[in-house]
Amino acid sequence: MRWISLVGAILLLSLGLAARSQEPTAGTAQKKVIKKVPMKLTAADSGEEMYREYCAVCHGKEGKGDGPAVSELKVAPPDLSMLAKHNNGKYPSDHVAAVLRFGTPEPAHGTRDMPIWGHLLGWSGSARGSEPGMVHLRIANLTTYIESLQVK
Repeated sequence: MRWISLVGAILLLSLGLAARSQEPTAGTAQKKVIKKVPMKLTAADSGEEMYREYCAVCHGKEGKGDGPAVSELKVAPPDLSMLAKHNNGKYPSDHVAAVLRFGTPEPAHGTRDMPIWGHLLGWSGSARGSEPGMVHLRIANLTTYIESLQVK
């Protein structure tokens, strides 16, 4: 019986020391943990609400690629406010809508850091929310809102 108690005590002590050795010390930075949470349904007619809920965590409130999750991404997200400027002054709405619907092969998104939103934007917990027309409406309104973020 003593033997079992001794082995148990040694095991508990070693587990405690192992856990303690993994705690951050004053000289080490604690890694930020970005929790994946279930997607919250937003109004289909509010591009701004969808952007805040789905995009701002990576792209930032103003689309500059400076959201709170940036430090945890493999590749920084693009500055969405410069899309028109980088396209000879014309906002590439068709390209933005296609990226939202189908994703992109670009390195930042090749790892699927950015979800393919097409099927996610159709989710609503009801059959009506997943209709192709509803997905199209959501993508169109989100694309229009991103256009409003363009630098003048």
